[in-house]
Amino acid sequence: MDPVIWFFALGVFAGLARSDLRIPPAIYDLLSMLLLLTIGLKGGVELARAPMAGILPQAAAVVAMGFTLPLLLYPIARKLGRFERADAASLVAHYGSVSVATFAVGVAFLADKNVSADSQLPLFLVLLEVPAIVVGVMLARRNQAAGQWGRLLHEVFLGKSIVLLVGGLLIGWLAGPIGIRPLEPLFFDLFKGVLALFLLEMGLIAASQTKAVRQSSLFIIAFGLMVPVPLALIGALLGWAIGLSVGGTTLLAVLAGSASYIAAPAAIRIAVPEANPSLSLTASLGVTFPFNIFIGIPIYYHIATVIHGGVG
Repeated sequence: MDPVIWFFALGVFAGLARSDLRIPPAIYDLLSMLLLLTIGLKGGVELARAPMAGILPQAAAVVAMGFTLPLLLYPIARKLGRFERADAASLVAHYGSVSVATFAVGVAFLADKNVSADSQLPLFLVLLEVPAIVVGVMLARRNQAAGQWGRLLHEVFLGKSIVLLVGGLLIGWLAGPIGIRPLEPLFFDLFKGVLALFLLEMGLIAASQTKAVRQSSLFIIAFGLMVPVPLALIGALLGWAIGLSVGGTTLLAVLAGSASYIAAPAAIRIAVPEANPSLSLTASLGVTFPFNIFIGIPIYYHIATVIHGGVG
């Protein structure tokens, strides 16, 4: 297991043991900024080497998946979970959107195995942040006021994560592999160290969700554990169908099987204030995120390998 995963476990242990271990908010913000910029820069540098003409049809297929996944999950939340419309819409918006931290762990996992991934995956990461949030809001509010939609779109498209990811992509693409070299020691060489500290804080946050997990319905826990693998299988099949490599297929499966706990909560808070945020956040951060980084990502790599005709 990649050692960065154990930093998450250390954070969980410290949180459950009520240690006074804390990462200052300013340091956490810096770590998240470095993580987002590094992912964007790496993708932009690789995109500079790749022809864009072949990427556009793949991007369209990925966006279509982003709109489809929450629609597949919504009847489950409504009928099996017996959620109200707002809570069901919030839940599927979180699970149709993506987790940057889970993606970063997937990148580190592939690097540890010396498996390369397609350059466009950071672009797909950016593209998949938005569609599910839009679908979730439309499911919850079919008659949304124009002013509220304006606030929502501003929150989604100009939120920190999107700005940093897109900005990193553009900078990496414009600079290219030669121009980016002076920045490599800060962003590329320190990537796993930054990720380790970020996961330490995520472990502390996840530990704070344990009470909410215990109080949540059995459906929320089952949903958080059982939904990621089928969604990842859809992502893996799509990755294979659009011609991604084993590494790219793995990361698309990681994106499909992950759940947002940054972009989606912020957007849903504005657009659907009556939704209970603890339900979606408990499932995405308290259940699915730990499942993915400990168990899910190796499963998704195995699925991608088998789909591509490997041993698995």
